[in-house]
Amino acid sequence: MTAVAQWPALDRISGDLEGQVYRLMRDRILHGQLPPGQRVPSTRVMAVSFGVARSTVVNAYDRLKAEGYLHSTSGAATRVAAFPTTPLSGQSAPPPPNLPRVTEFKRGGLFEPGVPDVSTFPHAAWARCLGARGRSLRVHDLGYSDHGGIRELREAILEHISATRGVVARPEQIVIVPSTGAAIGLLAGLLLQPDHPGDIAWMEDPGYASAQAILRMAGASLVPVPCNAEGIDIAQGTGPSPRLIYVTPSHQYPTGVTMSLPRRLALLEFARANGVIVLEDDYDSEFQYASRPIAALQGIDHGEVVAYIGTFSKTLAPGLRVAYAVIPSRLLAATEAVQRLRGAVVPVHIQAALADFMREGRFRAHLRQMNAIYAERMMATVEALRRHCGDWLEVGEGAGGLQVASWFRDGKTDDVAVVRAINSNGFAVRPISALYLGPARSGLLLGIARMEAQAADAAAARIARLLATMPVNV
Repeated sequence: MTAVAQWPALDRISGDLEGQVYRLMRDRILHGQLPPGQRVPSTRVMAVSFGVARSTVVNAYDRLKAEGYLHSTSGAATRVAAFPTTPLSGQSAPPPPNLPRVTEFKRGGLFEPGVPDVSTFPHAAWARCLGARGRSLRVHDLGYSDHGGIRELREAILEHISATRGVVARPEQIVIVPSTGAAIGLLAGLLLQPDHPGDIAWMEDPGYASAQAILRMAGASLVPVPCNAEGIDIAQGTGPSPRLIYVTPSHQYPTGVTMSLPRRLALLEFARANGVIVLEDDYDSEFQYASRPIAALQGIDHGEVVAYIGTFSKTLAPGLRVAYAVIPSRLLAATEAVQRLRGAVVPVHIQAALADFMREGRFRAHLRQMNAIYAERMMATVEALRRHCGDWLEVGEGAGGLQVASWFRDGKTDDVAVVRAINSNGFAVRPISALYLGPARSGLLLGIARMEAQAADAAAARIARLLATMPVNV
């Protein structure tokens, strides 16, 4: 391995020493400077060489192991993981060519997926930020400039996602929009041409139904690409090369799996080679209960082929109507032009208040609080479902996010019919088969955000009693 003394010195002024060690090693692995099988120095040696606490290096190594860059076994040295890839060239991909069904189910019931608990929303702090900005907006903030968002919010968002999600960008690349759907629609409208109804979009299968509907409305012909325990398998994509690929790599919707490093690198390589834009929807990956969040795909994209999408709907409240996209540089001007025409903007006083809310540390504090609350609720829900419904359902791990997938053990049960029966009794679960474009597997998707831990057992017992009365094969 390259001697530590030959590595760049850490920037002690900017801080985040752990993140710097992590990124230094990750980037050298991705660029082939640390080959597979290469032994890496012990954490003690690295700590002495960098002049940092050993715990800093231990945490950095743990991140690299969790994301698949390093591996170790008991009693053996830590080495660079072996995965098939080619060194990243750092060159930009060729530009995309020719630039210029939603199923509704009951809402508001028990176990509704995809909705946060807004009862703990920090009303007082938000009201103070909103009131202060409403009284003191600057003149230039009230004009037609900054369609993509005010500078303060762009910078606050970038500071947050750089530290927590590993995103690499400039503030100018961030575009503020009212929702994730608006971001997907904005990019789809740019990349898919109305006069080419055969434009192809690849979609992970199963996948987010709203994204499927938005891409269809933009004129895309959707091609399902199967997902398994490692995420989307790009090698199984069929037919002509797509214009875009929609993925949720950090916490796949609805299965909850995390895309493996080899799959991530294969996806990026395919996109670079074929001039494809990858839409990375990072909808709720900030909620992780078994480990720290996996870094975003965008952070290891050296060809600017990834458009990263995030939202405050899951982390704060849907009613704020604030989301954002990190746009590849070569698409930024066209994206902002489309945004001006569509009017997909967020009121300036909301943007300014949110910028203050984030700068004051209120947002991170709320995330920490909700992560602890949701972790407790997820654990209680998973345990209750396994205890009462295990004869019928194989329940997911529930390692993160606001919902957990469970699968009918026979694989053939009509989950749509089961959901209708369950939801008529006060629930709001979703059938997973409705989220497939290709051959479907039956299961139930259950939300945990508003299910208080002490109520989970009784709710799961009610579902079990209902399943016992239905023609469900076991």
